[in-house]
Amino acid sequence: MDSPTSSKWFFEPTTPVEGHLHAVSRTVFSQRTRYQRLEILETLSYGMALALDGRIQSTVRDEFIYHEGLVHPALLTHPHPERVMVIGGGEGATLREILRYASVRRALMVDIDAEVVEACRQYLPEFHRSSFDDPRAELQFADGRGWLERSEERFDVIVIDTTEPLEEGPAALLFTREFYEIVRARLTEHGLVTVQAGMTKVTELLGYSAVYRTLAHVFPVVAPYQTFVPAFGSPWGFVVASKGPDPRALSSQVVDQRIAERVTGELLYWDGQTHLHAFALPKYLRRALEQEERVLEDANPLIQPL
Repeated sequence: MDSPTSSKWFFEPTTPVEGHLHAVSRTVFSQRTRYQRLEILETLSYGMALALDGRIQSTVRDEFIYHEGLVHPALLTHPHPERVMVIGGGEGATLREILRYASVRRALMVDIDAEVVEACRQYLPEFHRSSFDDPRAELQFADGRGWLERSEERFDVIVIDTTEPLEEGPAALLFTREFYEIVRARLTEHGLVTVQAGMTKVTELLGYSAVYRTLAHVFPVVAPYQTFVPAFGSPWGFVVASKGPDPRALSSQVVDQRIAERVTGELLYWDGQTHLHAFALPKYLRRALEQEERVLEDANPLIQPL
């Protein structure tokens, strides 16, 4: 293995005043797509990694933490998930976790950037593990919001696995009240949506709290949670919102039982104890959510600087 002194350094700006350095042994693939800058890198700490617009999205060493945390709380909470949609999810790992449920009969993935998906399919097989080839899976290349606006199909769970709403990026209008109202209309009676909602470290709460408050303006049940993703160097926030089911009502024992009954193969991160811990937010974060008053609108979306 290369030493850090013989490697290049990939600088990832995480805020306007902070960033991470990753030692990179090689750049496997690099391309400017129609929507964003795509890089597939081999890092010394985390192995193969996907970066979009200069920000690490997933790494082979710890992607299971992010993807299990994103997918399983909602699918374990739903009584019997059969129809699931993913908006984004280019690596195919979110789709992979959804397809571990035998109850799922249809898993639709809608991603705006075909070039990202095709690069991940070719260079990151450890992520998707042939999930694109599962007969229950369907892949469409389109704007996720536009797809939902045109369709009348309803889903038990919708997973929003997009990039952050960066300047000039494709995701800003996927974090607004108007979009979440469309999502609510496309959910079944017991439907849930999960949103990846950005960093939850003490210096970067404005984005997460605004997404939470916007979802709370649309859904009667809104359950925020977080987990620490090592490659991101930060705790990362998610929100489950629903028309009724609440993941916080599940005991540790029920979570473990449902995993045993529903999920194929072993989960490396999520279990009953992890579930309870993720939803037990620290005081500073609870206070930020309670005090937040902003509701994000199409006319005034959340935009994070590159």
